[in-house]
Amino acid sequence: SYGMPNARSVGYMGTLVSGSAYDAVVHSLDAHARNEDGSFKADAQLIMSDRDDISGYGAMFDVLYANSPTLRQKFELDIMDEDVDFNDLGFLLRNDYVKARYVLLYNKQDVSSTLSNYRTTLVLKHQHNLSENQITDLMDEVSNEDKEDIKFAQKQVRSFAEAQLKTLNELEVETHPGVILGHKNIPVQAVGCYVPAGKFPMVASAHMSVVTASVAGVPRIVATTSPFHGKPNPAVITAMKMGGAHEIFVLGGMQGVGAMAIGTETIKPVDMLVGPGNAFVAEAKRQLYGKVGIDLFAGPTETMVIADDTVDGEICATDLLGQAEHGYNSPAVMITNSKKLAEDTLIEIDRLLKILPTKDTASISWRDYGEIILCDNYDEMLIKANEIASEHVQVMTERDDWFLEKMTSYGALFLGPRTNVANGDKVIGTNHTLPTKKAGRYTGGLWVGKFIKTHTYQKIVTDEAATLIGEYGSRLSHLEGFIGHAEQCNVRVRR
Repeated sequence: SYGMPNARSVGYMGTLVSGSAYDAVVHSLDAHARNEDGSFKADAQLIMSDRDDISGYGAMFDVLYANSPTLRQKFELDIMDEDVDFNDLGFLLRNDYVKARYVLLYNKQDVSSTLSNYRTTLVLKHQHNLSENQITDLMDEVSNEDKEDIKFAQKQVRSFAEAQLKTLNELEVETHPGVILGHKNIPVQAVGCYVPAGKFPMVASAHMSVVTASVAGVPRIVATTSPFHGKPNPAVITAMKMGGAHEIFVLGGMQGVGAMAIGTETIKPVDMLVGPGNAFVAEAKRQLYGKVGIDLFAGPTETMVIADDTVDGEICATDLLGQAEHGYNSPAVMITNSKKLAEDTLIEIDRLLKILPTKDTASISWRDYGEIILCDNYDEMLIKANEIASEHVQVMTERDDWFLEKMTSYGALFLGPRTNVANGDKVIGTNHTLPTKKAGRYTGGLWVGKFIKTHTYQKIVTDEAATLIGEYGSRLSHLEGFIGHAEQCNVRVRR
């Protein structure tokens, strides 16, 4: 301990407990403070225990503070496994039991006995997996209107995914007499769908990942989301369940994607991770790629508006800021061949940023990443658009179909003033998990085909074909110096 006697002191004690079952260390840290007159001021104590063979810890923490000679407040916090025997000094933190207790002690005659002994206890169970009863209870919190909206959006996503699935045909062809080649489309066997909910509850992300995986025929769909305002968001859980998730967990951020990819005591690992997330989720997916498959590397939301004088500044400004509100680093770019439209859009942006409820976020994105590019003609607009390769591209020109034909690098196109990026984000049916950071140059977004693996097979059904292919295979193997390969062919030719 150190400090002046009767003023402040800090002490530490460590105790080693050794036995045939385990070795454990109990750590105790105490702090004390007194007023100048020596009267009690505050006391704090932290006790922790750990064991060599267990990852994690348990802890007890309490603080007693005297506001005045007659008023004392006490706060206690226990973190431990709910089934732990407290006599076991190796109690373990599994993040599934937290108990907080607040006690108010008022030692004064003119204060009611109720107030002078006021106590409240808050117990939180951090249970990652939701039971069917818990899911039902959460779904009951969602209004019928909201459920119908979710159902409509999922019907749109499902219908388009089913139409896409029909384009993925299996194949078997005889390329030479007696030589049969083919491929089969096989769903990924276990998929983990991450649905963000920390800042905004991204209900639509459940449609885009869970529903699409379900259409693909994935036999095990795991969905996880972060708590929203301290509890699972009922609408997100409802969308997951209605979309076809088989297992639902409340586990956010990189912990969620890591648990699904690596596995835990209660979560079997999956084969593939999909879904958007913040920078930490994106980095976790990047590091996990290879151990599992992923949909794509996603960065901050991007939007581009390609417009001419067939539309006005208000609609352009609205479409730019509507996506800039996603985060502080969401690029919003406009490409136009109309100087007047560019100037009108800037005026409208200034007006909207005074009244938009999410202006604190959108204004920073626009300030740091907003851009209006004035081009001489449509050809220059096209070149610049393909160069930027934005995630969302809203096209509102007299040549919308021309841009559809000529554009080669983007996440998704939104053609004409009647549609918009928000439609694609929430309800229209195309998937909103899209490539960013110019990745549209080499990949599209999430779709039913991402959940399908195409595997080839081959068979030779006649001796004549086996001889012919074997002779070619042997010579070509020798050409490369692979003698063992050649013998695989030769043994079949000889037979």
